Amino acid sequence: MTGVNDFSALTFDCYGTLIDWERGILAELRPWADRHGRADLSDNAILETFGATEAACEAASPAMLYPQILEEAHRRLARQWSIRSSADEIASFGQSVARWPAFADSATSLQYLKRYYKLVIISNVDRASFAHSNQKLGVAFDRIITAEDVGSYKPNLQNFHYALADLERSLGVAKRRILHTAQSIFHDVVPAKSVGLATLWINRRKEAGGWGATPAPAAGDAAKPDFQVASMAEFVALHQAHLRGEPV
Repeated sequence: MTGVNDFSALTFDCYGTLIDWERGILAELRPWADRHGRADLSDNAILETFGATEAACEAASPAMLYPQILEEAHRRLARQWSIRSSADEIASFGQSVARWPAFADSATSLQYLKRYYKLVIISNVDRASFAHSNQKLGVAFDRIITAEDVGSYKPNLQNFHYALADLERSLGVAKRRILHTAQSIFHDVVPAKSVGLATLWINRRKEAGGWGATPAPAAGDAAKPDFQVASMAEFVALHQAHLRGEPV
């Protein structure tokens, strides 16, 4: 493969890649922390602590649906930050995915890419939560695979094996024709590379730096993505450059 136009299907992570989950998470947790006397917590501290806590909840309870993962993460954050959280606050955060906004470039980029690829979601949420996000993305995905379908959460390799089998069976797309596109090195690039998938890193935090709401890769997990851009709009520009025959 020499360019992104050599693939026939794109598998997407959603949250952090297409949906601005960091903005959505902060819109929920920042006012809550402030209300409870924790204005001392920086936005980045909130995001990083959430990311580590959410990943721990997913690993501990892989069969739990994502709204319940968010509720448990909220309880753990409250304990860690010495906050007495109400049942309503916990339940509200559990349903917050519906309020998380899309990145400004997601819908138009997906509509462009739909002309050239099968588009597939491989996401760490449940189907009901994703349905709310899908309304903001403005495109009909060819397949939607969630943690609810698989019974585990990325970076578990089971999610990728499940998706590969599904795509070959339902769309007739072989692994070598799939480009996995995602923001999280921890959840997506490392495990996708380990099962032999080509990867494109949407480095949404290129300007901000750090890992934000996604845990840092484990020591030794140095998987290098095949392609890297800072946004979905840059992905479209890269695709157009490759169509013109410009080198990677």
